[in-house]
Amino acid sequence: MIESKGHVNPGDPEVWFRRFTIGLDDLVRHVWVVRWSIPAGETRPQRVLAYPAGNIVLMPGHCRLYGPDPSVDVRELSGEGWAVGLLLRPAALPLLTSTPPDRLVASSEPITPPPGALDLDDEAALTESLATWLADAAGRIDSSGRLLNDVCAEAENDASLTRVDQLAEHFDLSTRTLERLVARGLGVSPKWLLDCRRLQEAATVLFTAPGSDLAGLSADLGYADQAHFTRHYRRVLGETPDATRRAGRAARRSH
Repeated sequence: MIESKGHVNPGDPEVWFRRFTIGLDDLVRHVWVVRWSIPAGETRPQRVLAYPAGNIVLMPGHCRLYGPDPSVDVRELSGEGWAVGLLLRPAALPLLTSTPPDRLVASSEPITPPPGALDLDDEAALTESLATWLADAAGRIDSSGRLLNDVCAEAENDASLTRVDQLAEHFDLSTRTLERLVARGLGVSPKWLLDCRRLQEAATVLFTAPGSDLAGLSADLGYADQAHFTRHYRRVLGETPDATRRAGRAARRSH
């Protein structure tokens, strides 16, 4: 199982996830498959804080390309259903659409689905179908796209990088060159890459461990004080830290 920090829920017994790769590592980070069977009259909210990248989501009668979204997305699952998603690498969006990336931030558009039916029970067959579908786009990734992938990976994984100029210096780029690279590929700023890492961690901690000390968490994530952290969290994620805590407590009461 591939670890993912984007899915904030600790897990629901009626919702099954699995994740795997399809061999197009410069284009697709991983594929996730979700199936659910919820008792009649009940729903299960699924909370997702996106990575700084695009996604493709396939459901019955639905195939859409989604741009980066800084807010927490809450989907209410009910009845029975399934979805297949592809978490894309940062370089992928310009290869899959002619729409400027900034117009896809917190938005989506239809994309032509893979031909034929998807066999969710045969991971090898599903992998082959998706890899064949996206092989052309994967073959068009250039050095600029690979650099963008590397920049985003470093911003996500190196907690010592807290400023844009540090990230630019790490890759021997000017701040302006870094800003153009990220905007051209993702439609967002390099600062958001750094913010996303910190806020993913914060949201996950607050949801899965609602009793965590907020002042200590703020300090651990490099914020000057708790008030600054709370303002930033609400502005970017669209809810307060306390709202995330309440959602986490409610999820535990429902299990």
